[in-house]
Amino acid sequence: MKNILVLGAAGQIGSELVPYLRNIYGDSHVVATYNRTPLPKEVMEAGPSTQINATDANSMNEVVKKFNIDTIFNLVAVLSAKGEANPPLSWKVNMETTFNCLEIMKDAKGAVFTPSSIGAFGPTTPKDHTPQDTIMRPTTIYGISKVAGELLGDYYYLKYGVDTRGLRYPGIISNVTMPGGGTTDYAVEIYYAAVKEKKYRCNLPAGTFLDMMYMPDALRSAVELMEADPAKLIHRNCFNVTAMSFDPEIIAAEIRKHIPDFVLEYEVDPVKKAIADSWPNSMDDSAARNEWGWEPEYDLEKMTKDMIEKVSAKLKK
Repeated sequence: MKNILVLGAAGQIGSELVPYLRNIYGDSHVVATYNRTPLPKEVMEAGPSTQINATDANSMNEVVKKFNIDTIFNLVAVLSAKGEANPPLSWKVNMETTFNCLEIMKDAKGAVFTPSSIGAFGPTTPKDHTPQDTIMRPTTIYGISKVAGELLGDYYYLKYGVDTRGLRYPGIISNVTMPGGGTTDYAVEIYYAAVKEKKYRCNLPAGTFLDMMYMPDALRSAVELMEADPAKLIHRNCFNVTAMSFDPEIIAAEIRKHIPDFVLEYEVDPVKKAIADSWPNSMDDSAARNEWGWEPEYDLEKMTKDMIEKVSAKLKK
């Protein structure tokens, strides 16, 4: 990777991935893009940035040529809960952006990273230790677009030689940027509520297990995959990756080790519950471990300690 374009740099992952990449490859070699949501000031000032509609192939192609881009990190997506509220928009944004990236990098002979998700699985998928290769019949427009994106990535690699790679991310937990309309958002919100109010009302019921990952691991996994020896990659666009699996009661119990009087209540959102129920309880990420050495650094205990410290400091400012 020499010159990198990050699409969706104002989002939850993108706003942290841009500084992470710039620290590795140099500020001038990582271009941050945004559409309606402005970039954080520090991201704008630290390196090149530009406004772009990622569904507009011509505009994207101009940016790729202007900055001599050889790698695209495609983080543009309408997430699961928001996608169910507007399926046509979700399909348009998720699929047209992915297709544009692949077409442009086909001509530029570059690489594309497009994250997939646990949302790519469905209710008929094995729930526990979900295999790398298994039944994938998602019941959300978000999940359907992610499966299609995985297949498109494989197609462009096999037919045109585009260096396409991707991860099936679990829920991502961050102390920097709040999430934006996903089913696993509660796992971020609960820390802020615990620090501010010592109380949280959860929209998923007790017993809802989902895979999760702390943002530092999410960032590192993306770069490690893109830097991995391509000769060792079998799956390329759909690696299961995870770090932990828990339900609301387990994360609340961990929080109480730091905030003993924290109270967890429930107000279940039936839409989010239905989505979560269709996803795995836990994934088997042995393919990622075997093919490119994936190993998470953070478990629930270590993440919770860091989250509470960082969120507490952030809220005091």
